[in-house]
Amino acid sequence: MLIDTHTHIYDAAFDTDRTEAVQRALDAGVGMMLMPNVEVATIQPMLETHEQFPECTRVMMGLQPEEVKGDYKQVLALMEKELDRNIYIGVGEIGLDFYWDTTFEKEQLDAFETQLEWAKQLQLPLSIHCRNAFGFMARILEKRQDGGLRGVMHCFTGTEEEAKAYLELGFHLGLGGVTTYKNCAVKDYLCNIPLNRIVLETDAPYLSPVPHRGKRNEPAFMVDTAKKIAEIYGLTLEEMAEITTNNAKMLFKI
Repeated sequence: MLIDTHTHIYDAAFDTDRTEAVQRALDAGVGMMLMPNVEVATIQPMLETHEQFPECTRVMMGLQPEEVKGDYKQVLALMEKELDRNIYIGVGEIGLDFYWDTTFEKEQLDAFETQLEWAKQLQLPLSIHCRNAFGFMARILEKRQDGGLRGVMHCFTGTEEEAKAYLELGFHLGLGGVTTYKNCAVKDYLCNIPLNRIVLETDAPYLSPVPHRGKRNEPAFMVDTAKKIAEIYGLTLEEMAEITTNNAKMLFKI
């Protein structure tokens, strides 16, 4: 069995065939799909998807960095209250993203640190998004890490030095479809990353792996990512599935 540790199968992109997409995942061997939240508007569809597929989905709560706006404190207050429901296995998708816009840089930084504290208090793992913000991210995690933070650097595509920095801080690397792309540098040093610190993901409906690149991504396609990573490590698909599934189970306490 494989575990997709980061998928947005509740997204509107799946409104016409969500049931079929979930079945395709199960048929492909992806037996569990972890769904991080994005914003206030995604809470309801995420929970409805979990209610529809309770055996093979789990949910996380958080405010994605690109959705941090001027009203972020009110949004965080709502999400913090939502976490009281005790159905969430992680805090996510949270993080920093300064790729397109830095208008709300200060707000992103504050929202990120606030949500890190939630994770500590609730003893939950994190699903962290970082784009064009490694310096900020590393400094904050170094400051906040007291042994109480753990989680996944979602959709990791950074340098070997960045990978090692996150590993030293106690985090896992989430590898998805980008790892199969010809120009992805992670492949060049992946064998230097301990296997017990890797989990797999899709970020569906985004970032489809080869040979599905350009199409809508879905959890079933994670098998192609798993095959490519297994090939890099010189393992069978079955061995890679067992290792990464055990990693995800221990990290998220599934």
